[in-house]
Amino acid sequence: MKKHKHFSTTRLIMLFFLLAILVGSVLLALPISWQKGVSVSYLDALFTATTAVCVTGLVTVTTYSTWSIFGQIVILILIQIGGLGIVTVMSGIMIGFHKRIGLGQRMLIQDAFNLNTLSGIITFTKKVLIGTFIVEGTGALLYMTVFIPEFGPKGIWISLFNSISAFCNAGIDIIADNSLCNYTLNPMINFTTSMLIIVSGIGYIVWWDFLGVIKEFPKKKFRCFKELTFHSKLAILVTLILIVLGGILFFIFEFNNPLTIKEYNVFQKLMASFFQSITTRTAGFATIPQENLTNASSYVSLILMFIGGSPTGTAGGIKTVTAAVLIASAIATIKNREETSLLHRSIPKQSVNKSVAVIAVSFAIMSVSTILLCAATKANILDILYETVSATATVGLTRNFTSTLNFFGKLVIIGTMYLGRVGPISLFIALNTQKYSPNAIKNPTEQISVG
Repeated sequence: MKKHKHFSTTRLIMLFFLLAILVGSVLLALPISWQKGVSVSYLDALFTATTAVCVTGLVTVTTYSTWSIFGQIVILILIQIGGLGIVTVMSGIMIGFHKRIGLGQRMLIQDAFNLNTLSGIITFTKKVLIGTFIVEGTGALLYMTVFIPEFGPKGIWISLFNSISAFCNAGIDIIADNSLCNYTLNPMINFTTSMLIIVSGIGYIVWWDFLGVIKEFPKKKFRCFKELTFHSKLAILVTLILIVLGGILFFIFEFNNPLTIKEYNVFQKLMASFFQSITTRTAGFATIPQENLTNASSYVSLILMFIGGSPTGTAGGIKTVTAAVLIASAIATIKNREETSLLHRSIPKQSVNKSVAVIAVSFAIMSVSTILLCAATKANILDILYETVSATATVGLTRNFTSTLNFFGKLVIIGTMYLGRVGPISLFIALNTQKYSPNAIKNPTEQISVG
């Protein structure tokens, strides 16, 4: 019974995302969505709608020079829907009009955020919506300090667009055709974008847990952080490790690269390096042309992109907690321990199995996509890998390859972005039609050699 309900809600969420993509593609295919003198094919409109709803950021046509204000508004709405989830947006509208949210709707929200309980789910949704708009509004105000002096009144719209895009980890901007490369040395743009990426990618569950602990800070000082939940501690710890380690590696590998940061001073090199480390966590903005990175930096970027952000946030990837559980499981196996543990806590076997499944299926999607693109193009394998990992993990970073995709290549990336956004486990739950039976006959057990 539970499995059937989970199957139904998961399928609905996938259909909602598909419906949003199709509606968005039709709107973007209308001439009113294009700038004067520009014509966009339906495939490019479909690609743009998919990258917006899937908050990926890969684009086949330049956003700022292709789409009219109407088209940009459509894209921004799709980004917001994709970042929050269409179920959350619909629930927010119902809450705003004081409509009753039934059990089915609550189950959809539960699946959308991968929560373990239905208790307090409406309060959770309200807090998510309010928190999102506060953070996005703060980001827009900070951006305005740079964009209004540069672009005048248009800077307000650019600031709002960029803030929502950064918070939703979409990586789409309406400033230039080279992302944020014109602002590599601008501390405000670097700080604001990084803040939005980290805050949204850490996960909503961590938000409320962290804020609750902060309230106790005056009484308990730094001891209060011990009261964070195990999930929050793990998500925050892994996020910090990845950001710091990635920033240091980029700083080392790009230090003398004349195509990236060689000519900068130490502070500027550190700022560019840490931004690269943060944006690869599925944000997709670039202050350094990705095709100019050294091979070592590119490989580090691929790893960070594949891992992505934390659960219940707007980021994609296999998630920080998933990667940590898999590593802990591998260490336990090497040490011949039956128990998988992290931070002196045991990890349930179900969580370990799910982590393995998520990584295996994500890797399979990325691999199939890579093989198909290799067959369809004659591009460098590193360029193709960057594209497919970026699409699978909904990142949006590219080595200037997306705009060169042919018809078949665009279809491959569209499918990869969609599968990456809905999640590998959700996909297989939705497609699984086998009925669960507690009395099912078990297959005989046989020993095999592994490793």
